[in-house]
Amino acid sequence: MKTHNPWQTLSVKKIFDSPWIELELHDVINPSGNKGIYNVVKFKHLAIGILPIDEEGYTYLVGQWRYPLNQYSWEIPEGGGKLDVEPLESAKRELLEETGLVAHHYEELLRLHTSNSVTNELAIIYLAKNLEQKESNPEETEDITIKKIHLKDALKMVMNNEITDSLSVAAILKASIKFQLV
Repeated sequence: MKTHNPWQTLSVKKIFDSPWIELELHDVINPSGNKGIYNVVKFKHLAIGILPIDEEGYTYLVGQWRYPLNQYSWEIPEGGGKLDVEPLESAKRELLEETGLVAHHYEELLRLHTSNSVTNELAIIYLAKNLEQKESNPEETEDITIKKIHLKDALKMVMNNEITDSLSVAAILKASIKFQLV
């Protein structure tokens, strides 16, 4: 098994920078020994996801229009977490902001790289339990609908391609296995 880096970086040029991402152009020698280029998107925040599950096995999905996809999307509550903030604190903020829920128990469910062929983005997803309903406070860019459904039904939505968001798919599949729904 090869675990060493077969790529050689010749130069790196930042070609775009915003508060959320930067785009780099890398001149490289690829694993075959040929010169080439590689574009890398570097995220300036963690991707944070939260799968809230109540005592009866119900979860809360967030529905919203996703501008880059130009389509409506059902997802677990999720958002960005600053790199200098404890990821769990970002998860608590996102859950309250999007759903109005406060969880009294969190456990890390999984970590994943969202699109590791072009980006370094790391996602951390938490399972949230012992829920209490408060007031939500979505950001101005979020026009959110909340759907309370059983985890079994969320799994059906994943299997029917009604949920396609990568964090949501991974979280629902892993929780369904954890709770022996499959």
